[in-house]
Amino acid sequence: MNLSYWELKNWFTNVDYTVVGSGIVGLHAALRLRERFPNSKILVLEKGMLPHGASTKNAGFACFGSISEIVDDLKSHSEEDVIQLIKKRWEGLQLLRKRLGDTIIDFKPYGGFELFLKEDEGGYNDCIRKLPFINEILKPLFKSDVFAKKIDRFGFASIQEYLVFNPFEAQIDTGDMMQALLRNAVSENILILNQQTVTAYLDKGNEVQVALVDFTFKTKKLLFATNGFANELTKGAVHPARAQVLITESIQNLVIKGAFHLDKGYYYFRNIGDRILLGGGRNLDFEAENTSEFGQTEIIQKKLEQLLKEVILPNQDFQIEHRWSGIMGVGSSKNPIVSQLSDNVYCGVRLGGMGVAIGSLIGTELADLV
Repeated sequence: MNLSYWELKNWFTNVDYTVVGSGIVGLHAALRLRERFPNSKILVLEKGMLPHGASTKNAGFACFGSISEIVDDLKSHSEEDVIQLIKKRWEGLQLLRKRLGDTIIDFKPYGGFELFLKEDEGGYNDCIRKLPFINEILKPLFKSDVFAKKIDRFGFASIQEYLVFNPFEAQIDTGDMMQALLRNAVSENILILNQQTVTAYLDKGNEVQVALVDFTFKTKKLLFATNGFANELTKGAVHPARAQVLITESIQNLVIKGAFHLDKGYYYFRNIGDRILLGGGRNLDFEAENTSEFGQTEIIQKKLEQLLKEVILPNQDFQIEHRWSGIMGVGSSKNPIVSQLSDNVYCGVRLGGMGVAIGSLIGTELADLV
């Protein structure tokens, strides 16, 4: 690579900490490193034009798990694991709000709602039956009941009698959040280079050699915050999970306001002003959606459109304006991985589709490993 003396000196010489990934986790890790090591040289490498996975592509839910998701998690995780995971998500949300401020991220505490389709009578009854138990185990954390039954006031169709309401949920503006984090990082003299892919690294004991596509440099410590792209790094403990999303054009007299969940968190929708954002559906074809390739599939897009027409907006005309996808990091466990891989290499990955909630905390924990 044809680098000048100045480029080598200012960006790639005497690097103390290199963070791979400029999403929520990576930038919080870099900012925490700056707090701990005020005079250090910190470099963030990002392979995309913007954060590549889900940090600028998520739905902007400030949530920590719907009741059906929590009930489902209790089937594969211990009660203590589930409580601790919700605690981490809740603490992460408070850390994000404290760092950036509610006004900056357009935090709107509209609450969250879960709806259950008519055909999901078994899942609905199970959640309603277990609602008092879930409230009981979460009360030490939230100091009051989290979930309550509510009559539908939004005009949904083909759903069970009650919605389950959660007053602690909110929505944020994902783009505003990431711009604010990037501004914070730059103001703290953290160097950020985009469109740089780490192809290999070698921990030499006293430093790490980092290979980019056509350039190699040295850093004292290397931190990976690559979430859905951490499969090889974690020897298969994390695999990518694509999330497909669409957004409508403006809808006249839209009454839907809040964060909404459906089917164990596999579907989610919210208002953005007078539009509806709807995403999910990877449970229709897990094999195809366990991919790091961006894009849409017919089976999922048709299902999202069907939900809009038949359940969410049954009596309203709407047009879909835009579609996109993001890449999450999931695994057999929903517990994030924050670990030291070798003497000078660390990772904070596997956010389980809860990056907005847990990303700030995982970034901080990652930096505190150093």
